[in-house]
Amino acid sequence: MREELEKLVTAGKIQQRHIEPLLAIVQQGYCLHKGWGFGKVKTLDGILGRLTIDFTGKAGHGMDLAFAAEWLKPIGRDHVLARKANDLAGLKQEAARNHLAVVKLVIQNFGGHASADQIQQVLVPDVIGSDWKKWWETARIEMKKDGHFQVPAKKSEQIVYIAQEVTVQQRLLAEFRAARGLKARLAVAAEVAKSATDIPDKAAVATEVISGLNAEIQAHLNTMPSVALEAIFARDDVRSALGAPTEEGEANEAAIWGQNPRLHTFLEELPAAKHRRALESMKAHNAEWAVQLVGILNSVPAKLCGECCKLLMQEGKTQLLKDTIQRLVSQHGASSELLLWFGKERSDTFADILTPEVFRAMLTAMERDAFNEKKSNRLHDFILSDHDLLPELIESADIEIIKDLTRTLQLSPAFDDMEKRSLLARIVKAYPAVQRMITGDQKREDNSFLVSWESLERRKAEYDEMVNKTIPANSRDIALARSYGDLRENHEYKSAKETQRVLSRRKHELESQLARARGTDFANPRTDVAAPGTVILVTDLNIGQQFTYALLGAWDGNPEKNILSYLTPLAQIFINKPVGAEVVFEGDGQKRRLRIDSIQPCRSAAAQ
Repeated sequence: MREELEKLVTAGKIQQRHIEPLLAIVQQGYCLHKGWGFGKVKTLDGILGRLTIDFTGKAGHGMDLAFAAEWLKPIGRDHVLARKANDLAGLKQEAARNHLAVVKLVIQNFGGHASADQIQQVLVPDVIGSDWKKWWETARIEMKKDGHFQVPAKKSEQIVYIAQEVTVQQRLLAEFRAARGLKARLAVAAEVAKSATDIPDKAAVATEVISGLNAEIQAHLNTMPSVALEAIFARDDVRSALGAPTEEGEANEAAIWGQNPRLHTFLEELPAAKHRRALESMKAHNAEWAVQLVGILNSVPAKLCGECCKLLMQEGKTQLLKDTIQRLVSQHGASSELLLWFGKERSDTFADILTPEVFRAMLTAMERDAFNEKKSNRLHDFILSDHDLLPELIESADIEIIKDLTRTLQLSPAFDDMEKRSLLARIVKAYPAVQRMITGDQKREDNSFLVSWESLERRKAEYDEMVNKTIPANSRDIALARSYGDLRENHEYKSAKETQRVLSRRKHELESQLARARGTDFANPRTDVAAPGTVILVTDLNIGQQFTYALLGAWDGNPEKNILSYLTPLAQIFINKPVGAEVVFEGDGQKRRLRIDSIQPCRSAAAQ
């Protein structure tokens, strides 16, 4: 091969400096190109002075020898890309059995260091499939214990492979000494606590780390109490993990809370992962913790707000929490972050205060935020994305409240026209009666109907029974069922909630019907034509048989007694028809020819 290349140099097809790179490429059999990636060498044609290479997605590609020598990098059979091409199944098995061997292979192929993203790009999806995240977490843990890898905290930084083994204890102490600033030391301290089982000399590590943290805590106690509390947590975790004793005179959690820090600022300065622990610490060292927590609900982010509320409910302060939220909502003073948490939560614990007023408060909060430099669209986006929120807030409201809410939404600047149409459609779906108000159709159609006073009283009684007894009883059933525990497997709770939905639908139906019903005693009806309040004698001309029908109100029908609601199809063919009129009624698959023989007032007919 060298002689052949020398001849090409003599022929002027390549230069002397190209011989060694070309020999390496051909002998190794594999190469890398910056643009085309991995390639497998197929042939070298000395006559044409060309290499033929199979690149990924570019098979049989011909390349000038001089160009190949300049732009291709030879790689061996042990390179991860070559192994993927020649023995993918074997590489997969090795990745499943030995995470570190595969990571080491990739890092060495990158020159001894590589980022997590670079490793992922090489292995996924060919070697590692959908379980990459789990696989990589296991590999990271193993690397930290192995002693040959330097694993950075940030994903974007390079992982380094070192030939000389460094124990976990050596690495952690070196990192703790090199850490600049308390925050960096806290990250190392957290790893010390997690790696306690891999540290042989626990006392030595505990002495150095705890002493270092105590010095930092004292330095930050008055100037940065939130960071000092985080350091106290880390120190105590290290002490617990390594079994170290308490040092005399060291600062503790009580020293932090004794300073009465400005609570909402103090908590926001802590990492979100430490919020719950900080709240528990506050509860243990502050008798007024509950009052102070409800006092900051309106000034903290939604996630922190949720942690505060969870603690309050867990410690039996639910009523205090509900009273606070209800007051803020009714006064339209609730922040968008509090309402965002409340909207996402909306558990049955808060069922009695999840009303249309919550949506009004949301509109007010968003309008108020429009003038705030730190404006957030999170509540706005949540309302649009959660299609169940608005229907659930309005499901038990009276129609007049819904109409007022609809007008408020139409005038609100918090949403653009397209967004308003989407929200209004959700209202209309639950309350079709507001459709005309939304579309602007001002034509007054008389959609009322006649009912007897007796049937009207029966419907009113049904409505009163439902509102005053049935629905409150159902609410009590829901509360009782909720107390049984896990709602996912709570059949009593699911049944009570389904009953609530049925009752809510029936309540809306009754409200709509009662609003349209016009009571009457059917005195002095027209008798020149068939009308509500009359009795008509009808002959079926098909069979020559006579029938008597009483035409009464919408809720008075009783077909067995030949009493027809005037709105039924059969009654409608007679309405406004005089004596002698013939009509055709289609029913039960046949046509009946009917003639009106007489018309009398219903009361006169009943007296006969």
